[in-house]
Amino acid sequence: MAKPKHKAGLPTRQQILDFITNSNTPAGKREIAKAFGLHGQDKILLKALLKDMSDEGLIDVAPGRAFHKMGGVPKVTVLRITDADGDTTWAVPERWEAVGVPVPRLRVREPRGKRSALAIGDRILARTEEAGNGLIAHPMKKLARGEELMLGVIKEEAGRLWLQGVEKKERRNWMVSDAGGGEVGDLVLAEKTGRPPRITAKVVEILGDPFAPRSFSLIAIHRHGIPNVFSEDLLDEAERVSRLDLGKREDLRHLPIVAIDPADARDHDDAVWAAPDDDPKNEGGWKAVVAIADVSFYVRPGSELDREARKRGNSVYFPDRVVPMLPEILSAEVCSLKEGEDRAALACHLQIGKHGELKSWRFTRAVVSIAANIAYEDAQAAIDGKIEHPLTETALRPLWSCWHALNKARDKREPLDLDLPERRIVLDEMGRILSVAPRERLDAHKLIEDYMIAANVAAAKALEAKKAPVMYRIHEPPAREKLVALREYLKTFGIEFALGQVIKPATFNHILKRVGESDFREQVMQQVLRSQMQASYGPANHGHFGLSLGSYAHFTSPIRRYADLIVHRSLVHAYDLGPGGLTQEEAATMERIGESISSLERRAMEAERETIDRYVAAYLANHVGEVLEARITGVQSFGFFATVDGVGGDGLVAARDLGTEYFRYDEAGQRLVGDESGDEFTLGMRLQLRLVEANPVSGALRFELPDGVGSAGPSGFRPERAGKGRPRPIKRRGRPANIRHNGKRR
Repeated sequence: MAKPKHKAGLPTRQQILDFITNSNTPAGKREIAKAFGLHGQDKILLKALLKDMSDEGLIDVAPGRAFHKMGGVPKVTVLRITDADGDTTWAVPERWEAVGVPVPRLRVREPRGKRSALAIGDRILARTEEAGNGLIAHPMKKLARGEELMLGVIKEEAGRLWLQGVEKKERRNWMVSDAGGGEVGDLVLAEKTGRPPRITAKVVEILGDPFAPRSFSLIAIHRHGIPNVFSEDLLDEAERVSRLDLGKREDLRHLPIVAIDPADARDHDDAVWAAPDDDPKNEGGWKAVVAIADVSFYVRPGSELDREARKRGNSVYFPDRVVPMLPEILSAEVCSLKEGEDRAALACHLQIGKHGELKSWRFTRAVVSIAANIAYEDAQAAIDGKIEHPLTETALRPLWSCWHALNKARDKREPLDLDLPERRIVLDEMGRILSVAPRERLDAHKLIEDYMIAANVAAAKALEAKKAPVMYRIHEPPAREKLVALREYLKTFGIEFALGQVIKPATFNHILKRVGESDFREQVMQQVLRSQMQASYGPANHGHFGLSLGSYAHFTSPIRRYADLIVHRSLVHAYDLGPGGLTQEEAATMERIGESISSLERRAMEAERETIDRYVAAYLANHVGEVLEARITGVQSFGFFATVDGVGGDGLVAARDLGTEYFRYDEAGQRLVGDESGDEFTLGMRLQLRLVEANPVSGALRFELPDGVGSAGPSGFRPERAGKGRPRPIKRRGRPANIRHNGKRR
């Protein structure tokens, strides 16, 4: 196929993207220059343009210096065989760094009539092409053996070693052909080896004892591919920028600004101050300062620090550690607002009316010296008069008085009010679990939340006033299909929910008021939560439904969220506040940045949630065999899930263990109903269950009814039958329960 001819002159970004996408052969700098007829100085300009496109995330470079579209697969690349299903073999790119883009799966097409010699784990050099909606790989050369890594624990059954995956849904064990020095009970990384039907596991790295303190977060880090090591070059850059002179700034060191955070906070992004306003035009109102770490001063666009921060998207918080977005010298030291230390801040000056409305705002680069770092519990105790604190009258009391006004404004706009408990894992100095309990919700938490919301709104509106790019925090109204499901669910409680009305957050609050303090209040709150859309980031303003706000951006946590750093840079550029402002390239790629950091946020949330589940399972492993108070959190045709009151952790009660009768699955009512007895197991129902399994490695729990016969080993872990991919059968009374879905047996 003849290559298209192009007019001479430096091509545009889109022309380059079109060329490398449509080229039948790998397209490097030389091929691009030749295609566009570039010579001399134009070649130098092309090199700079290609570097810019790479930094912007538009293109990536494959081995051999050939370019391809970011998120796409190079024309010629190294692949790793991951599956062999009959005559079909599948592979994935060995190198994949496109943030927020799923790793593509390619079907390997080998010469006709030739029996495949490829096995899982093999590496091949292949030519790739798009075919319909999929990708095809044509092997060119078989390379040295690679790794298809699995995370699991070595178990022994029937005199053989098996690898059990750490996933809750993993129902298959892999026979270990090479333990690589690993022993029974070790947490390991292994690669699949062999060909169907005999695929085994070869251990390539030993991670240690999965039950040891700090292992549960390590499992999540490996499973989700979360970057947790900074390169030496990047650490050197962080060291250099940490010594930057703060320059000329507004001096706010005379104000008694305080940072109120969790007692175990690893970093301190924000601090607050308030006082009665002396402006006669704002009689009875307040002036306040929300001081935020000036990360944009240290992390400049295009730097290695910036590229790494964008790649991570956010910090990830586990009970035993934090995987920071920025190196510790910045995240925990130079950028962290610490008592008595001069720190660079981006200050949001707010004027608040006596009824809590935002009357005006301005942003400055400032230097602050925090008067105190105070734990939420201590701040609350000082206000309640339970302890004495030297800053109670000068700092805390004015903050609370101003907050009462902000809180009134919040009540007036009626944001979504779901008071669902958050679990707190308390560890000792060795990382061992002391307790698992709901985190107490104090007025001190609400106070800081309302000041942060006010600053976030001010940041969005300040940028809109300058017609500057905004990285909005978007939360759209619920989709109709979710509202229909919620309506059907509420009908089971006799609660009417009209779909024709204008849906506002207050609509759901009114439902909860009707529910009152009934036993099923929490389950209704859970269903309301499930009806909501997932929040995300983007440059188009769709409002924040949950907070009942028209314009909202994240401004207050740039140490741990890349979205906030982008907002800081836009403010710096729009209001001419000095170096580190948003670049034109960043402004042009806001949508793609938003998609990426939204995806990375979801990854972090999933990793954090899984790790807490593992800690909960480890805590409950000491209670296997006991009857515990529980609540049903989900109902499916195959059984129901329940969580232990005050502790958490979802566990399954299988339908087969419910007794001798048929149980019908009522999807709309989210319940299982016995055909003979009429017994019901309904979402939100409280009941007693016996814990029969608690697996800290996967975070899985399993329950039975109190009079069930099943039992578990002393550790609470029930190994799977070797090679069968199923749990051992559980003894139960009579014939198994069968489920009817909408009246039909399944």
